[in-house]
Amino acid sequence: MRHPAISLRTISTRHLVAWIAAIVVVASGGTAIALAATNGGPVPEPKPLAVAAHDALAAPAPAGITARVEFTNHLISSDAVAGSDPVLTGATGRLWLTKGHFRLELQSQQGDAQVVADDKTFWLYDPRSNTVYRGNTPQDMQGNAPEQGSNDVPSVAQIQRFLQRVMEHADVSGAIPGDVAGQPTYTVRVSPRQQGGMLAGAELAWDALRGVPLRIGVFAKGGSSPVLELTATDVSYGSVPASSFDVSPPPDAKVVKVSVPTKSPDGGEQAKRAPVTGADAVGKAVPFPLSAPGTLAGVPRNEVRLLDWGDRPAALVTYGQDLGGIAVLEQEAGSGGSAGSPLGSGGGDHGGLDLGSVSINGVTGQELPTALGTIVHFERGGVAFTVAGSAAPAKVEAAARGL
Repeated sequence: MRHPAISLRTISTRHLVAWIAAIVVVASGGTAIALAATNGGPVPEPKPLAVAAHDALAAPAPAGITARVEFTNHLISSDAVAGSDPVLTGATGRLWLTKGHFRLELQSQQGDAQVVADDKTFWLYDPRSNTVYRGNTPQDMQGNAPEQGSNDVPSVAQIQRFLQRVMEHADVSGAIPGDVAGQPTYTVRVSPRQQGGMLAGAELAWDALRGVPLRIGVFAKGGSSPVLELTATDVSYGSVPASSFDVSPPPDAKVVKVSVPTKSPDGGEQAKRAPVTGADAVGKAVPFPLSAPGTLAGVPRNEVRLLDWGDRPAALVTYGQDLGGIAVLEQEAGSGGSAGSPLGSGGGDHGGLDLGSVSINGVTGQELPTALGTIVHFERGGVAFTVAGSAAPAKVEAAARGL
């Protein structure tokens, strides 16, 4: 039986929220704004950030890590969350990590959400929908990166030059001494100077002796507490039994295949051929009328690019740059009408969320407002539009109405 490919037309709302969170964390590049606080544990000596980062990268990697963790999620209003969900409402759990193996378990009354990965495959289990998402680990993550403590660690001077380039666009703190889970840590704080959208920043704290990340948090503008945070509350270092990774999702779980970029056998990227870009070229390549106005909600168009989305051609149109921009994904509408929407088929309870409806030029769509941005989805004339931006609903709605 062929498993369906994951796309914005099939992904459940709670996993859409999870993917948004992941994207924001990656895009922020370890940015941060909150002051590091001490909890009575050991605190390391002050160091320049470049030195602290170098020492973390050069530290010998522990044989394994076992930790208790706490995941905080205030990305969406609690009024919109129906029931208990470890992804949407946050949860406590456990983490196991060795070279080549990773497992994160978040516990809730609905069951345990699991993320399990090795250097070849990964899977994510959603207990509420009894769905498992499976995929292959990207090849550039299969042991090709320099190992912690190897001779490939950049020098202090190289790190300092990198930080200087970052500081041309963001405010970067020094390495702030503190402690997390009883371990001495350094915390780095960065915040975007311009075009940060609704993102105020994020924070990253790592073990000062071993270089292991122990906390990451993302902050929205106007808030003093993180809207997303994953932090260790207890951690131990040493070998981890192989049985800790010997888990499987329920045999009756629905399986959804997740497609990730792969490399061809000769080591070159499959997508090495020249990408299809530009409104004219992309418009000829997609099987639907492309909508790509020169400006959208007062923001100039930046790029039009052809995508292979779930084995079907789609178009990505971006406006503006950085986190202050707007992105529009255009696809063929699903055969089930608005049922193909990533946000469901109207208002009401969709996968644990109570969503409202929004009118887009006479068409009813769905809207997901979050502390870090807004997503609007609607279908018109056989085309499904997903409009996203790190902006308040009014701006993203205006962009949707301009298509």
